Amino acid sequence: MELDPALPTLNQTVLISGPGPFVLLGVPGLEALHAWLSVPVCLLYVAALAGNALLLGLVAADKALQAPMYQLLGLLAATDLVLATSTVPKALAVLWGLSGKISFGVCLAQVFVAHVAFIAESSVLLAMAVDRYVAIFQPLHYGALLTQRVVGIVAVAAVTRGACVMAPAVVLLHRLPYCGQRALLGFPTHSSLISLTSVGPLDPKVTARPGQR
Repeated sequence: MELDPALPTLNQTVLISGPGPFVLLGVPGLEALHAWLSVPVCLLYVAALAGNALLLGLVAADKALQAPMYQLLGLLAATDLVLATSTVPKALAVLWGLSGKISFGVCLAQVFVAHVAFIAESSVLLAMAVDRYVAIFQPLHYGALLTQRVVGIVAVAAVTRGACVMAPAVVLLHRLPYCGQRALLGFPTHSSLISLTSVGPLDPKVTARPGQR
C-alpha cells in the first residue's frame, strides 16, 4: 500500500502551525447555569475596572497622592486591571455562549499575561509591606529610602520577575506535542494545557534543554 504523498506536507504544516483551536467548556457540570454565573462575574469585573481606574486617576491627578505609598497602591491597581482584563472577557464570552474557542497562540498569551500579572501583584504587595515597615520603624529615613526612583525600580522588577518565571513554562508549552483532544475544562491555565499533551513528565521533549532533541 502506497502512502499518500500529501501526508508529509500535511504533517509538516501541523508541526509548523501548532495545535488547532481549543474548545473552552466553562464550568464543568454547571453548563445550564452559565448565563446566571455570568451575572456576578460581569458585575465584579465592572466593579474592578471602575474602582482600579478611579484609583489610578486619583493617584495620577492629585499631587498630594504622589507619595510612594500611594504610587505603590497605583501599581497594585494596574496589575489588578491587567490580571482581570486578561482573563475575564474571554470567560464572559464562554459563559454567554458567544465564543467557546481560543487559538493556541492566544491561549499561551493569555496564560503568560495572567500569570505575570499575578506574580507582579505579589511583588507589589511585598514592596507595600516593606514601605509600611520603613515608615513605622525608620520614619526619619523614610523620605531618603523610599523615593519615586525606588517605586519605578519596584515596578520594573515586579514585571521582570513575573516574565522570568513564566517565560520558560510558556516556551515549554509551545514545544510540547498535543493529542487530538481539544477540550479544556474550565479556562486556560498552564496545568490544563499540560493535561492535553501527549508526553509524560520524563519524556525527552520535556526534559531536553532548548536546542536539544
